[in-house]
Amino acid sequence: FLTGISDLFRNGYESASRHFNPADLEVNLAGRSFLVTGANSGIGKATAKEIARRGGTVHLVCRNKERAEVAKEEIETETGNQSIFLHVVDISNPKEIWNFAEKFKTEHKLNVLINNAGCMVNNRELTEDGLERNFATNTLGTYILTTALLPLLEKEADARVITVSSGGMLVQKLNISDLQSANGTFDGTMVYAQNKRQQVVLTERWAKAHRNIHFSVMHPGWADTPAVRSSMPDFYQRMKDSLRTEIQGADTVVWLAVSSEATQLPSGLFFQDRQPVPTHLPLASTRSPPEDEEKLMEMLEELSQRFKSTSPG
Repeated sequence: FLTGISDLFRNGYESASRHFNPADLEVNLAGRSFLVTGANSGIGKATAKEIARRGGTVHLVCRNKERAEVAKEEIETETGNQSIFLHVVDISNPKEIWNFAEKFKTEHKLNVLINNAGCMVNNRELTEDGLERNFATNTLGTYILTTALLPLLEKEADARVITVSSGGMLVQKLNISDLQSANGTFDGTMVYAQNKRQQVVLTERWAKAHRNIHFSVMHPGWADTPAVRSSMPDFYQRMKDSLRTEIQGADTVVWLAVSSEATQLPSGLFFQDRQPVPTHLPLASTRSPPEDEEKLMEMLEELSQRFKSTSPG
Protein backbone atom coordinates (compact mmCIF):
# COMPACT_ATOMS: atom_id res chain seq x y z
CA PHE A 1 0.00 0.00 0.00
CA LEU A 2 0.91 3.67 -0.11
CA THR A 3 3.58 3.96 -2.78
CA GLY A 4 4.45 0.31 -2.24
CA ILE A 5 5.23 -1.90 0.75
CA SER A 6 8.99 -1.78 0.18
CA ASP A 7 8.97 2.01 0.61
CA LEU A 8 8.02 1.54 4.25
CA PHE A 9 11.28 -0.20 5.11
CA ARG A 10 14.77 1.21 5.56
CA ASN A 11 15.69 1.17 1.87
CA GLY A 12 12.50 3.15 1.12
CA TYR A 13 13.58 5.79 3.61
CA GLU A 14 17.11 5.92 2.21
CA SER A 15 15.78 6.38 -1.29
CA ALA A 16 13.26 9.10 -0.23
CA SER A 17 15.82 10.92 1.90
CA ARG A 18 18.01 11.63 -1.12
CA HIS A 19 15.42 14.27 -2.01
CA PHE A 20 15.23 15.84 1.46
CA ASN A 21 16.53 19.34 1.99
CA PRO A 22 18.78 19.21 5.10
CA ALA A 23 18.24 22.96 5.60
CA ASP A 24 14.60 22.24 6.52
CA LEU A 25 15.76 20.96 9.91
CA GLU A 26 18.42 23.58 10.54
CA VAL A 27 16.27 25.57 12.91
CA ASN A 28 16.71 27.12 16.32
CA LEU A 29 13.76 26.16 18.52
CA ALA A 30 14.68 28.27 21.56
CA GLY A 31 11.51 29.71 23.09
CA ARG A 32 9.23 27.13 21.44
CA SER A 33 7.46 24.51 23.52
CA PHE A 34 6.71 20.93 22.38
CA LEU A 35 4.71 18.17 24.03
CA VAL A 36 5.43 14.57 22.98
CA THR A 37 3.32 11.64 24.21
CA GLY A 38 4.86 8.18 24.53
CA ALA A 39 8.23 9.87 24.70
CA ASN A 40 10.24 7.37 26.73
CA SER A 41 11.09 5.02 23.85
CA GLY A 42 10.95 4.46 20.11
CA ILE A 43 9.78 7.21 17.77
CA GLY A 44 8.59 9.42 20.64
CA LYS A 45 11.99 9.49 22.31
CA ALA A 46 13.84 9.98 19.01
CA THR A 47 11.54 12.92 18.23
CA ALA A 48 11.97 14.50 21.66
CA LYS A 49 15.74 14.19 21.35
CA GLU A 50 15.85 15.89 17.92
CA ILE A 51 13.72 18.77 19.20
CA ALA A 52 15.89 19.08 22.33
CA ARG A 53 19.04 19.20 20.16
CA ARG A 54 17.61 22.27 18.45
CA GLY A 55 16.94 24.09 21.72
CA GLY A 56 13.20 23.52 22.09
CA THR A 57 11.49 23.10 25.46
CA VAL A 58 10.24 19.52 25.54
CA HIS A 59 7.43 18.08 27.66
CA LEU A 60 7.63 14.29 27.82
CA VAL A 61 4.29 12.67 28.56
CA CYS A 62 4.81 9.04 29.59
CA ARG A 63 2.96 6.32 31.45
CA ASN A 64 5.90 4.61 33.16
CA LYS A 65 7.68 6.93 35.61
CA GLU A 66 10.90 4.88 35.93
CA ARG A 67 11.46 4.44 32.19
CA ALA A 68 10.51 8.06 31.57
CA GLU A 69 13.09 9.33 34.08
CA VAL A 70 15.79 7.30 32.34
CA ALA A 71 14.73 8.75 28.96
CA LYS A 72 14.67 12.31 30.34
CA GLU A 73 18.19 11.95 31.70
CA GLU A 74 19.42 10.48 28.42
CA ILE A 75 17.91 13.34 26.42
CA GLU A 76 19.41 15.97 28.74
CA THR A 77 22.83 14.34 28.70
CA GLU A 78 22.97 13.79 24.95
CA THR A 79 21.62 17.20 23.92
CA GLY A 80 22.83 19.43 26.75
CA ASN A 81 19.29 20.83 26.89
CA GLN A 82 17.97 21.17 30.45
CA SER A 83 14.50 22.42 29.44
CA ILE A 84 13.04 18.93 29.54
CA PHE A 85 9.93 18.36 31.64
CA LEU A 86 8.40 15.04 32.59
CA HIS A 87 4.68 14.39 33.13
CA VAL A 88 3.43 10.95 34.13
CA VAL A 89 0.09 10.37 32.41
CA ASP A 90 -1.60 7.23 31.13
CA ILE A 91 -3.09 8.13 27.74
CA SER A 92 -5.59 5.26 28.08
CA ASN A 93 -7.05 6.95 31.17
CA PRO A 94 -9.42 9.81 30.20
CA LYS A 95 -9.69 11.32 33.69
CA GLU A 96 -5.92 11.46 34.03
CA ILE A 97 -5.61 13.22 30.68
CA TRP A 98 -8.23 15.83 31.59
CA ASN A 99 -6.59 16.51 34.95
CA PHE A 100 -3.15 16.76 33.39
CA ALA A 101 -4.32 19.10 30.61
CA GLU A 102 -6.14 21.43 33.00
CA LYS A 103 -3.04 21.75 35.16
CA PHE A 104 -0.67 22.05 32.19
CA LYS A 105 -2.69 24.95 30.77
CA THR A 106 -2.17 27.01 33.92
CA GLU A 107 1.60 26.42 34.06
CA HIS A 108 2.98 26.22 30.52
CA LYS A 109 2.68 27.47 26.99
CA LEU A 110 2.50 25.12 24.01
CA ASN A 111 3.45 25.58 20.36
CA VAL A 112 3.43 22.01 19.10
CA LEU A 113 1.56 18.90 20.25
CA ILE A 114 2.86 15.52 19.03
CA ASN A 115 0.40 12.67 19.58
CA ASN A 116 2.73 9.70 19.41
CA ALA A 117 1.58 7.38 22.22
CA GLY A 118 -0.18 4.33 20.88
CA CYS A 119 -0.75 0.68 21.60
CA MET A 120 -1.61 -2.51 19.80
CA VAL A 121 -3.04 -5.02 22.25
CA ASN A 122 -3.75 -8.31 20.50
CA ASN A 123 -6.45 -9.53 22.88
CA ARG A 124 -9.51 -7.54 23.84
CA GLU A 125 -8.89 -6.06 27.27
CA LEU A 126 -10.72 -3.32 29.11
CA THR A 127 -9.27 -0.41 31.06
CA GLU A 128 -10.49 0.37 34.60
CA ASP A 129 -13.08 2.62 32.93
CA GLY A 130 -14.44 -0.27 30.88
CA LEU A 131 -12.94 1.02 27.62
CA GLU A 132 -11.28 -1.27 25.07
CA ARG A 133 -7.59 -0.53 25.54
CA ASN A 134 -6.51 0.15 21.93
CA PHE A 135 -9.42 2.54 21.35
CA ALA A 136 -8.89 4.23 24.75
CA THR A 137 -5.25 4.97 23.94
CA ASN A 138 -5.12 5.54 20.20
CA THR A 139 -8.42 7.31 19.56
CA LEU A 140 -10.07 8.61 22.72
CA GLY A 141 -6.80 9.55 24.43
CA THR A 142 -5.61 11.42 21.33
CA TYR A 143 -8.99 13.13 21.05
CA ILE A 144 -9.14 14.27 24.68
CA LEU A 145 -5.55 15.49 24.91
CA THR A 146 -5.79 17.43 21.66
CA THR A 147 -9.22 18.92 22.44
CA ALA A 148 -8.13 19.91 25.94
CA LEU A 149 -4.96 21.64 24.70
CA LEU A 150 -6.44 23.42 21.67
CA PRO A 151 -7.14 26.63 23.67
CA LEU A 152 -3.45 26.77 24.62
CA LEU A 153 -2.32 26.17 21.03
CA GLU A 154 -4.78 28.79 19.74
CA LYS A 155 -2.83 31.46 21.66
CA GLU A 156 0.46 30.79 19.87
CA ALA A 157 1.88 31.74 16.50
CA ASP A 158 2.69 28.81 14.21
CA ALA A 159 0.93 26.23 16.39
CA ARG A 160 0.95 22.64 15.13
CA VAL A 161 -0.52 19.25 15.97
CA ILE A 162 1.10 16.11 14.56
CA THR A 163 -0.39 12.65 15.08
CA VAL A 164 1.64 9.50 14.47
CA SER A 165 -0.65 7.11 12.60
CA SER A 166 0.07 4.09 10.43
CA GLY A 167 -0.32 3.01 6.83
CA GLY A 168 -2.35 0.12 8.25
CA MET A 169 -5.29 2.50 8.26
CA LEU A 170 -5.47 2.12 4.46
CA VAL A 171 -7.10 -1.30 4.89
CA GLN A 172 -9.87 0.11 7.08
CA LYS A 173 -13.01 2.08 6.36
CA LEU A 174 -14.23 4.18 9.28
CA ASN A 175 -16.58 2.04 11.36
CA ILE A 176 -18.59 3.93 13.95
CA SER A 177 -20.96 1.08 14.78
CA ASP A 178 -18.54 -0.72 17.11
CA LEU A 179 -15.94 1.70 18.48
CA GLN A 180 -15.06 -0.63 21.36
CA SER A 181 -14.72 -3.76 19.18
CA ALA A 182 -17.26 -5.63 21.29
CA ASN A 183 -18.76 -7.65 18.42
CA GLY A 184 -17.35 -10.50 16.37
CA THR A 185 -13.83 -11.91 16.54
CA PHE A 186 -11.26 -9.52 18.00
CA ASP A 187 -8.26 -8.89 15.75
CA GLY A 188 -5.79 -6.52 17.45
CA THR A 189 -4.05 -5.60 14.21
CA MET A 190 -7.33 -4.60 12.54
CA VAL A 191 -8.56 -2.74 15.62
CA TYR A 192 -5.30 -0.79 15.61
CA ALA A 193 -5.71 -0.05 11.89
CA GLN A 194 -9.27 1.16 12.55
CA ASN A 195 -8.01 3.46 15.32
CA LYS A 196 -5.40 4.81 12.91
CA ARG A 197 -8.14 5.51 10.32
CA GLN A 198 -10.02 7.34 13.07
CA GLN A 199 -6.93 9.49 13.73
CA VAL A 200 -6.83 10.49 10.06
CA VAL A 201 -10.51 11.52 10.22
CA LEU A 202 -9.87 13.50 13.44
CA THR A 203 -6.96 15.33 11.81
CA GLU A 204 -8.99 16.27 8.74
CA ARG A 205 -11.90 17.46 10.89
CA TRP A 206 -9.72 19.51 13.25
CA ALA A 207 -7.95 21.11 10.30
CA LYS A 208 -11.30 22.41 9.03
CA ALA A 209 -12.43 23.64 12.43
CA HIS A 210 -9.22 25.31 13.65
CA ARG A 211 -7.75 27.31 10.81
CA ASN A 212 -4.90 28.92 12.73
CA ILE A 213 -3.36 25.61 13.84
CA HIS A 214 -1.54 23.37 11.35
CA PHE A 215 -2.65 19.72 11.69
CA SER A 216 -0.98 16.73 10.12
CA VAL A 217 -0.93 12.97 10.50
CA MET A 218 1.89 10.71 9.37
CA HIS A 219 3.11 7.17 8.78
CA PRO A 220 6.62 6.52 10.14
CA GLY A 221 7.17 3.43 8.01
CA TRP A 222 8.24 0.19 9.69
CA ALA A 223 10.82 1.07 12.33
CA ASP A 224 12.71 -1.06 14.82
CA THR A 225 10.97 0.14 18.00
CA PRO A 226 10.08 -1.59 21.28
CA ALA A 227 6.39 -1.36 20.27
CA VAL A 228 6.95 -3.27 17.03
CA ARG A 229 9.08 -5.86 18.84
CA SER A 230 6.45 -6.51 21.51
CA SER A 231 3.18 -6.23 19.55
CA MET A 232 4.34 -7.86 16.28
CA PRO A 233 7.03 -10.37 17.30
CA ASP A 234 6.70 -12.61 14.21
CA PHE A 235 6.84 -9.67 11.81
CA TYR A 236 9.82 -8.32 13.75
CA GLN A 237 11.75 -11.60 13.54
CA ARG A 238 11.17 -11.86 9.79
CA MET A 239 11.87 -8.24 8.97
CA LYS A 240 14.28 -6.95 11.62
CA ASP A 241 17.19 -6.57 9.19
CA SER A 242 15.25 -4.27 6.88
CA LEU A 243 13.43 -2.10 9.45
CA ARG A 244 14.07 1.62 9.68
CA THR A 245 15.96 2.99 12.66
CA GLU A 246 13.97 4.92 15.27
CA ILE A 247 15.44 8.19 14.01
CA GLN A 248 14.40 7.37 10.43
CA GLY A 249 10.90 6.60 11.68
CA ALA A 250 10.84 9.91 13.55
CA ASP A 251 12.22 12.02 10.68
CA THR A 252 8.86 13.11 9.24
CA VAL A 253 7.46 13.83 12.72
CA VAL A 254 10.40 16.15 13.40
CA TRP A 255 10.09 17.73 9.95
CA LEU A 256 6.36 18.37 10.48
CA ALA A 257 7.02 19.77 13.96
CA VAL A 258 9.89 22.16 13.22
CA SER A 259 10.35 23.00 9.54
CA SER A 260 8.84 26.05 7.91
CA GLU A 261 8.34 23.95 4.75
CA ALA A 262 5.73 21.73 6.40
CA THR A 263 3.35 24.59 7.06
CA GLN A 264 3.51 25.74 3.44
CA LEU A 265 1.37 22.67 2.73
CA PRO A 266 -2.34 22.58 3.57
CA SER A 267 -3.44 21.55 7.05
CA GLY A 268 -5.00 18.12 7.52
CA LEU A 269 -2.81 16.00 5.23
CA PHE A 270 -1.32 12.52 5.69
CA PHE A 271 2.47 12.27 5.27
CA GLN A 272 5.11 9.68 4.58
CA ASP A 273 8.77 10.65 4.20
CA ARG A 274 8.04 14.40 4.19
CA GLN A 275 5.50 14.05 1.35
CA PRO A 276 1.70 14.17 1.48
CA VAL A 277 0.29 10.80 0.38
CA PRO A 278 -3.30 9.64 -0.31
CA THR A 279 -5.41 8.42 2.61
CA HIS A 280 -7.22 5.85 0.43
CA LEU A 281 -5.89 3.23 -1.97
CA PRO A 282 -7.02 3.41 -5.60
CA LEU A 283 -10.27 1.43 -6.04
CA ALA A 284 -10.51 0.67 -2.31
CA SER A 285 -13.95 1.22 -0.80
CA THR A 286 -12.61 2.83 2.37
CA ARG A 287 -14.19 6.26 1.96
CA SER A 288 -16.92 7.06 4.44
CA PRO A 289 -19.83 9.50 4.18
CA PRO A 290 -19.31 12.87 5.94
CA GLU A 291 -22.16 12.08 8.31
CA ASP A 292 -20.21 9.09 9.67
CA GLU A 293 -17.23 11.35 10.33
CA GLU A 294 -19.51 13.89 11.99
CA LYS A 295 -21.00 11.11 14.12
CA LEU A 296 -17.53 9.93 15.19
CA MET A 297 -16.73 13.43 16.44
CA GLU A 298 -20.03 13.59 18.34
CA MET A 299 -19.49 10.18 19.94
CA LEU A 300 -15.94 11.02 21.02
CA GLU A 301 -17.06 14.37 22.41
CA GLU A 302 -19.87 12.75 24.39
CA LEU A 303 -17.58 9.99 25.69
CA SER A 304 -14.82 12.44 26.61
CA GLN A 305 -17.21 14.70 28.54
CA ARG A 306 -18.30 11.72 30.61
CA PHE A 307 -14.82 11.62 32.16
CA LYS A 308 -14.43 15.33 32.68
CA SER A 309 -15.30 16.02 36.26
CA THR A 310 -14.74 19.14 38.29
CA SER A 311 -14.73 17.17 41.53
CA PRO A 312 -12.83 13.96 42.35
CA GLY A 313 -14.68 10.67 41.96
